[in-house]
Amino acid sequence: MNRENLNEEQQEKLLFMMLIQQHQQIAMMGMGKIQNPATEQIEKDLSSAKYAIDTLGMLKKYTKGNLSEEANNYLDQTLTNLRLNYAEESKKEKAESSEEETDSDE
Repeated sequence: MNRENLNEEQQEKLLFMMLIQQHQQIAMMGMGKIQNPATEQIEKDLSSAKYAIDTLGMLKKYTKGNLSEEANNYLDQTLTNLRLNYAEESKKEKAESSEEETDSDE
């Protein structure tokens, strides 16, 4: 989409959506769901994923009542998806670390 053909409000909406997408990608990379484009590797770093999710949560809090319905729904859906994935990955990580402890006890 060519930003030059958009009015100021449309440009701002597009930039807001892109900001959400950037944080979504950071979170998905941190959860090991997509590869890091810089290294072309799958790298798991749940703390960076949590930071990106928390940033979007803060954005939701501070923009409450100021977003279009479309932007608000997009942010809500993105946060729900990321939080569910994060919970799943955190659960996996805890299970893996308790398996490692069990293995080292034997």
